[in-house]
Order: sequence, then structure tokens, then C-alpha cells
Amino acid sequence: PVSFHGSKKRQPDSRFFPCPLFGPVGGWRPVAIVRIVANSDSPYCFNMPLLALLLLMACRDLPPQGLDLDGKSVAPFESDATATVLVFVQTDCPVSNRYAPTLSRLHDRFAPQGAVFWHVYPNRGESPEAIRAHRRDYDLKGHVARDVHHILVERTSVSVTPEAVVFGRRGNIVYKGRIDNRYTAFDQVRPTATRHDLADAIEALLADRIPPTSDTRAIGCFISDL
Repeated sequence: PVSFHGSKKRQPDSRFFPCPLFGPVGGWRPVAIVRIVANSDSPYCFNMPLLALLLLMACRDLPPQGLDLDGKSVAPFESDATATVLVFVQTDCPVSNRYAPTLSRLHDRFAPQGAVFWHVYPNRGESPEAIRAHRRDYDLKGHVARDVHHILVERTSVSVTPEAVVFGRRGNIVYKGRIDNRYTAFDQVRPTATRHDLADAIEALLADRIPPTSDTRAIGCFISDL
């Protein structure tokens, strides 16, 4: 809570205002309470009606974190799972599509252990129908978020697809980057991966350990600006 107080101990004048607040990783909480405490003799005393007006102006409606395929708001940052995995993908990105079997295997391996998976589509030109077909064709499993306002892109600082972000129950990002090291460049691919960074990060977080790597460079299709 935000508290303004002076040196004397007096009964505070408490006001409450509903307002969304930033969560641990920048996610907007749907409803939070800001408590304003002011003493009349404090050098930090504010005109309470004016302060209320300023707060209400600041608490304007914001774009949702994402939309599902029915147009309803979703909030991946609001997860209380031990491990929440966001993988940014595009329907027409060959690198993303090549990783589809790997992503399905990761879901089958870690979802029963408590990990929650989201596939985030940052291209606002991709329709819900196209995304449904993409998920069906490539057997993608987990939740879906259309990031039509790039709220998730900006808060995670991802730049390509596929790129993964893993965060814990407190909203702390523990890993960001590639799925594995199969791609050394956009047109250069190893026969098999020798490092499995995303899997290692999820496994470590579920075991309450620090992931061996927290940041890697993802290679794929650039995410276009809005």
C-alpha cells in the first residue's frame, strides 16, 4: 500500500480506491486496493478529493493481457502455477512449426507435474479460425492467448517466434529464450539438439531449483511491430 504520513501519531484519514496494479512481472491485477493514508498536519498532506480524482484518472481501462479464440480476456501473468510457460508462435513461421512436436512433448511431460503452458500468437493479423486450424494441424496443446495489443510481447521483451518465457508462482521470470540449441542460425540446423534449455528450466523450477541458464538467444521469425 501507498502511505503518506507525518511525524505525529494521529488517527489517519483512510480512503480506498479500486485500481489495477502492476504484478510482479508487470501483469495487471484485475482488482487491487490502493490505501491512501494522510494526516492533516503532515508536510505530505494532500487534498484528498484531488488525490482521488488523480487516482481514478490513472486507473483507466487497459487492454487485456490477451484474448482467447472466442474473444474473451485471458491473463497468463495471473497464474498461480509452480511453473507457467509462455511460448510465442506464429502460424506461418517455419521455425515455430518445426518445434511443434517438441512443444507437445514438453506439455505431455510437464503438465501432469503442475506446469501450465500458453501458446501466444503476437500477429494480430492471424484470425481465431487460422489459429484453431494451426493448433489442430500441429497438435499444439495448452492454453491460447492472442496478443493483439502486444502486451505480453512488451512485458516479456521477446522479439522472435518461437521464443519461450518461464515464470514462477511469484511472477518472477526464471528463463527467457530458445527452446533448445537445434538452430544455430535461421537457415542452419543441427541434426539434433545438444542442449534443452526450456526443458531444463521447467524441470528445475518444478523441483524448486534455480535453472542452469536464465537467458538464451532465440532464433526464428521476427515479431512485427503493431
